[in-house]
Amino acid sequence: TWHPEHFTCAHCGRELDKGPFFEQGGRAFCEEDYHQAFSPRCAYCAGPIREKVLTALEQTWHPEHFFCAHCGKVFGDEGFLERNGKPYCHQDFLAMFAPKCQGCERPVMDNYLSALQGVWHTECFVCTECLTGFSSGSFFELEGRPYCELHFHQRQGTICHGCGRPVTGRCITAAGRRYHPEHFICSYCMCRLQKGTFSECGDKMYCQPCHDKLFL
Repeated sequence: TWHPEHFTCAHCGRELDKGPFFEQGGRAFCEEDYHQAFSPRCAYCAGPIREKVLTALEQTWHPEHFFCAHCGKVFGDEGFLERNGKPYCHQDFLAMFAPKCQGCERPVMDNYLSALQGVWHTECFVCTECLTGFSSGSFFELEGRPYCELHFHQRQGTICHGCGRPVTGRCITAAGRRYHPEHFICSYCMCRLQKGTFSECGDKMYCQPCHDKLFL
């Protein structure tokens, strides 16, 4: 029992007979001083949490203050992702921290492959020119981008003018074009040409006898 004037807050001395009070360690406190001294603190605003407490990331929060550290939206059913002790919604986390696909520049989350010093969605790792996948598992690189064999050689200028296929072995260069040796032939008699013994008409090659017979 107490004289009313003696039942006071242990911190500020305010009389407690006419309002709520809280007890801690055998001493009485007014509501404000109790919360300031003993209630958990919100990790966002640092203020005392007087009612509902949300615990996350090894800290306590006012429920209304636990939101995405980037966009400020309260988390829905999908929850949150953590980075450096801060919570983020899935959309912002992926946009800010997930690696970007070298093909489409969207975040890479699940299935991916590493190539050309970056990561790719499996469906995005295709020939830059024709957009076909590399079923054989091999590809050609040019300026940091993947190409199939045909379009790599097209970009390099190493397509046989005779058959339209890549020249990967021995090569004959004539009139600014490249040929497989077996495809460097006279367009009329189909005999193989020797360098220095042919003539060009239009974009076709002829041995000297055929050229003379046809055009002279």
